[in-house]
Amino acid sequence: MNSYEHYTYKITWSEEDQEFVGLCAEYPSLSYLNENRWTALEGITKLVQTIVADMEANGEEVPEPLAQKSYSGKFQVRILPELHRKLAIEAAENKVSLNRYVSQKLAT
Repeated sequence: MNSYEHYTYKITWSEEDQEFVGLCAEYPSLSYLNENRWTALEGITKLVQTIVADMEANGEEVPEPLAQKSYSGKFQVRILPELHRKLAIEAAENKVSLNRYVSQKLAT
């Protein structure tokens, strides 16, 4: 059983709504608006709790919290050959492998 408290929550300002909006990365279709940021966080958390309880009651698969997933540290990305060449040249100029160079660029 996944705990709704382990999900990835975010509070941001909505200029359009002139309120804070609470979001949950594991449930991108959900949001909760409130003029108080802490109430927005409490609101999205309770909304997710309700959704998780409903899914469990109906035997549906509940998303695993992103924080609890294991990551290999590897992923593939397709880029244009011209960009691949440019990055390879930059890596060589910096005397590092292409993998290390791209990893450093992604980290910044």
